[in-house]
Amino acid sequence: MENNKDKSPHILNASSNLLGLCFVVLTSLKLLNISGKTIIDELTTIAIILFMASCVLSFLSIRGTIKNSGKFENVADIFFIGGLMLLFVTTLLFSFNIIS
Repeated sequence: MENNKDKSPHILNASSNLLGLCFVVLTSLKLLNISGKTIIDELTTIAIILFMASCVLSFLSIRGTIKNSGKFENVADIFFIGGLMLLFVTTLLFSFNIIS
């Protein structure tokens, strides 16, 4: 079961970095007063929720009992990849001027 805990520190590190990036994007949109003109802020907010859940679950996986750590890590992994895919799709839509 120790091998399952090998991913949790990496998930925690990457998701916390991307969480910070999402906060910067959301704050920039609010400061520039363009959050009402686009759906990027809504998508970024969903990504923040996914990355925050991933951070919490991966932390619980590291600190939790061996019995529950595998479950927490697997769910954290799913939330992380969901947030990553959401940021990817948002970037593609923005790049191809589908959303502006």
